[in-house]
Amino acid sequence: MSIWEVILAFVVVVLMLVALLANVLVLMCFLYSADIRKQVPGLFILNLTFCNLLMTVSNMPLTLAGIIYKSQPGGDQICHVVGFLETFLTTNSMLSMAALSIDRWIAVVFPLSYHSKMRYRDAALILSYTWLHSVSFPIVAASLSWVGFHHLYASCTLYNKRPEDRTQFVIFTGVFHTLSFLLSLIVLCFTYLKVLKVARFHCKRIDVITMQTLVLLVDIHPSVRERCLEEQKRRRQRATKKISTFIGTFILCFAPYVITRLVELSSVVHINSHWGIISKCLAYSKVVSDPFVYSLLRHQYKKTWKDIINKILKRSSINSSALTSESHNRNVLQLNE
Repeated sequence: MSIWEVILAFVVVVLMLVALLANVLVLMCFLYSADIRKQVPGLFILNLTFCNLLMTVSNMPLTLAGIIYKSQPGGDQICHVVGFLETFLTTNSMLSMAALSIDRWIAVVFPLSYHSKMRYRDAALILSYTWLHSVSFPIVAASLSWVGFHHLYASCTLYNKRPEDRTQFVIFTGVFHTLSFLLSLIVLCFTYLKVLKVARFHCKRIDVITMQTLVLLVDIHPSVRERCLEEQKRRRQRATKKISTFIGTFILCFAPYVITRLVELSSVVHINSHWGIISKCLAYSKVVSDPFVYSLLRHQYKKTWKDIINKILKRSSINSSALTSESHNRNVLQLNE
């Protein structure tokens, strides 16, 4: 193995460990907190977490093996199943992010009618569509034998080995990425920009009220005035940062891989194998970032996983104190004897 391959293998191992830990923690929060389970977005986050966990335990280990051995890991049947899962899970994750953005859009733009527009039944219908949409492409690819081990990405994925099917495969790949990556990106941009517009409007209203209050309060201490102005600035930046994170991570993680897949279809451009694996690792990094972007950094999830950790630590401390007390009693008995 070259130094590049060692580095890429190490990166995949780190991504696997962090993704497994973070997504398991999200799942634990969902199971532990009744409040999270009651919320409609919890269904979308649960679906996204399921896709991320399955991707972590099925696709990433085989990519690691492909980098190390530079050949197809396992037999053809295993590779076909993993390639099927890769196409299905990637599409399902993208559409789940789009569904979360639609939920936020309805909650912010139509707050009074949110509970009537986005119920559990509506969320279940959206998830049903995402599954149907996601499973249709790998079924077509598998039926046409367009799934296999691709050396450029060191993974089992969409791959056409027959030159006579090149035109059909190019059309299929273009339609697939248009209806998965591009469609999800359009939905994300449309919904979150609408949310940002409403957030900025409310910030302006709050800023006007704050400035009027500061003008009326002549005797207010300068430090208090300064803190109010700083909070004003942070409030304006908060929504922009969150929405930039949602859209930015989606583009940063998926765009290099999708563009590489499309450029690869041209026989004119040669793609370096190291770049192919790097673009694949960037796509895998979305599995790592999703738990933090959509769940663990939110206040409700922070409180939940802190409660879980405190409960575990409290239980272990109770057990240790009980063991210490028991050993102390034994020592006293031995001394008495």
